Amino acid sequence: MKTIGVIGGMSWESTAVYYRLLNQYTRNSCGGHHSAKLVLFSVDFAEIEALQRAGDWTQTVIILRQAAQALEAAGADMVLIATNTMHKVADEVQAGIGVPLLHIIDALAEAIRSNNHGTVGLLGTRFTMEQDFYRQRLEQHGITVLTPPSAARQFIHACIFDELCQGKFNVAAKQRFLAVCEELAERGAEGVILGCTEIGLLLNQNDTLIKLYDTTEIHAAAAIKAALQDTR
Repeated sequence: MKTIGVIGGMSWESTAVYYRLLNQYTRNSCGGHHSAKLVLFSVDFAEIEALQRAGDWTQTVIILRQAAQALEAAGADMVLIATNTMHKVADEVQAGIGVPLLHIIDALAEAIRSNNHGTVGLLGTRFTMEQDFYRQRLEQHGITVLTPPSAARQFIHACIFDELCQGKFNVAAKQRFLAVCEELAERGAEGVILGCTEIGLLLNQNDTLIKLYDTTEIHAAAAIKAALQDTR
């Protein structure tokens, strides 16, 4: 099995889910006592969050590129950025390492197309929902992206940072998220992307009939597929 390098800590709540899923998917694929070969570099999310708020994406590139280089030096055969928002700088991080960076949006697009869906809703931080990097990469795969109205975007962004990233989950927030999903479906979304790795901690497919694309699950599954490719 190839070794997976994970840049985590953004937040550690969802990084813990990545660790669990990578090992579960390995056991499902290989059986027995098999678990994932991986190395983890966990950053301090407070530093990243402050840079995001300031719009200093250049400094975030430096931090994540150094993390990726450390993972490569530790023997990683591929690298994951275990968060959606920071894929804004994924190309710059990839440019600093000699191993592949498995892009979360490409893995997501493959999952969406496998269900023959062409229009999807997108939930995430305001950076993910409002900036071009996420939408444009999905559009390159032939997928149309719908986002919630401004008030809903503000609520989702605040909930992610003030609650979910800090391990706080409540029923009222879940119901608000589900209402947003319903509104997106009414506008023509065939599924809704949980485009923040913490959202899957709040709601899952059992909560709604609308198809949910949990990016944490999709990214982890794609990583195990890549790690096992040509090794058996």
